Amino acid sequence: MKFHIKSIVLICCLLLLVPVIFAQKQAPPEGGTPKDFKLPEKQTFALDNGLQVMLVSYGDLPKVTANLVIRAGNLNEAADEVWLADLTGDLMKEGTKTRSAQQVAQEAASMGGQVNINVGLDQTTISGDVLAEFGPDLIKLMADLARNPLLPESELPRLKKDMLRQLSIQKTQPQMITLEKFRQVMYGNHAYGRIFPTEAMIESFTIDKVHSFYNANFGAARARLYVAGRFDAGATSAAVREAFGDWQKGPDPLIDIPKPVTQRSVHMVDRPDAAQSTIYLGLPVVDPSHQDYMTLLVTNTLLGGFFSSRVTANIREDKGYTYSPGSSISSRYRDAYWVQVADVTTDVTGPALKEIFYEINRLQSEAPSEEELRGVQNYLAGVFVLQNSSRGGIINQLAFVGLHGLDNTYLTEYVKNVYAVTPADVQRMAQSYLRDEEMILAVTGDVKKIKKQVEDVTKGMIDITKTN
Repeated sequence: MKFHIKSIVLICCLLLLVPVIFAQKQAPPEGGTPKDFKLPEKQTFALDNGLQVMLVSYGDLPKVTANLVIRAGNLNEAADEVWLADLTGDLMKEGTKTRSAQQVAQEAASMGGQVNINVGLDQTTISGDVLAEFGPDLIKLMADLARNPLLPESELPRLKKDMLRQLSIQKTQPQMITLEKFRQVMYGNHAYGRIFPTEAMIESFTIDKVHSFYNANFGAARARLYVAGRFDAGATSAAVREAFGDWQKGPDPLIDIPKPVTQRSVHMVDRPDAAQSTIYLGLPVVDPSHQDYMTLLVTNTLLGGFFSSRVTANIREDKGYTYSPGSSISSRYRDAYWVQVADVTTDVTGPALKEIFYEINRLQSEAPSEEELRGVQNYLAGVFVLQNSSRGGIINQLAFVGLHGLDNTYLTEYVKNVYAVTPADVQRMAQSYLRDEEMILAVTGDVKKIKKQVEDVTKGMIDITKTN
């Protein structure tokens, strides 16, 4: 009996030690410092019509990815044409003059992949990913989509109906409503300030308007073709010249740089009985072509740009005001803004804003520690390495450099430049660019419950918008 009791005691002691031993065995090793990115071997050339081409040999898998990036998007819409670029992109998916939409899909599938068309603020991208042996055929298929879209009028009613449904849904989403107000205030009647069309605007879109938009904005002079993966360089180059060589040059890219508002203003969109308030707080900052951009990127990450950031630690981990706050630098060609976004419980809208401003002011008055900054640098460098670990990732990086007119050193020296940022640099960025007295604040929520809270923090006039 005594032996049995001693055995039980011994077993219990061992069980108590198991978590410690397990934790010791499971502790991950210290991560190494990411190395600078080495740009893969590439070949660049231009066609006589202005098309820029970049072929990048990358990876060991027998796959190839291609992106045709055309400088045409929402930027090119007139004030009464919001989402016309999107409608044009949707119709371009409906086949070409020689291939139906089903034939396009089947042809891509027979190559072991697919093709897609996506429309953004500045650019429309036709992309594809197939087995390496079909690289030249993919180029020809993408050229047909770009150059010879059928734009069938028969599909217009269905696509417009779908747009109306999307508009109805998005106009009920507090994040989209707040983004609309934030961008309207910052950009006014510039294309970047126009988020939603009206229902009447969508109804007014005709097939003639779509054809006019396509003809005015698509051409070789606005296009860059990126190919990455395993491919026969000679066969791929020949396919590019054959498929795109006689494409009309078209107009040069539209340069329409906005003049965003930089002054403190407070705007609220009323959502009666809302359980949460959606906050957008920000202001214009330097774009990626500026020498301070990289340092500002590090500063943003430390302040609110990743899970261990100061704002997240404060209003999520410590206070429990919100689940997923985050800040970012949103950039376009020669334009960018910094914004902190958070969905917070209605009753703590004011306190959450107070803490966000507190963290901005704290960073302005006191440089971060070397240890805190090193964690941010390790995170950014690690994410950068991951972004360059796929064919699509490589192309996205090169397209970013191409859009903003950057040198390749932006990529090859990215890691080195991230680690070159000092605590004093971060404080200087906060002082120079995150000027809280000039920020635009847009809040969507139950005005009767949050107006006084917001006034107590901002001490300024508030513009209130009623939701429909």
